[in-house]
Amino acid sequence: MLELYQQLKQRFQLGELTEQRPNLAFISVEREQLRPLIYHLRDQEGYTHLVILTAVDWIEENIFQLTYLLSNREAAKDIGLRLMINRDNPVMESIHDIWPTAATYQRELREMFGIDFPDSPGVNEEFILEGWNNIPPYRRDFDTLKFAEENFAQRPGRETRDPAEHMQQKLYPEES
Repeated sequence: MLELYQQLKQRFQLGELTEQRPNLAFISVEREQLRPLIYHLRDQEGYTHLVILTAVDWIEENIFQLTYLLSNREAAKDIGLRLMINRDNPVMESIHDIWPTAATYQRELREMFGIDFPDSPGVNEEFILEGWNNIPPYRRDFDTLKFAEENFAQRPGRETRDPAEHMQQKLYPEES
């Protein structure tokens, strides 16, 4: 993967390379480089399959990381393209025209993280969370405990245990 990265770096402005294993690597890219790089990887390097488009919320840095995982099935290699976007205005260009399946991932990211892909088909239609009126639930500032307490009745007889203490008692009852 290092050889491919070095070849790509001659044509594109790329960030760091992270090799997870011999057949999987991740490259950081800037927004302007994403589409030309995707076209090159698809048309010239055999990365013809979009495996997934996903996001990570780096709330401390006020950014979302988009990861486009592409696969070259013939060579049994995968490459992930990592792109950072601002959390305050999370808008990204759609790639549904390159891979139509991207529209589904983009709808999910819009609903679950609040990342907008303005030209993506169906992106503004309800997808998973019908009638949802809270902040997107995959954002790290979404308070799942508060949401559960406000929306679900507490059942009698349930108790919460500290996992460390509970396992200590289960594994070493004579010490408790």
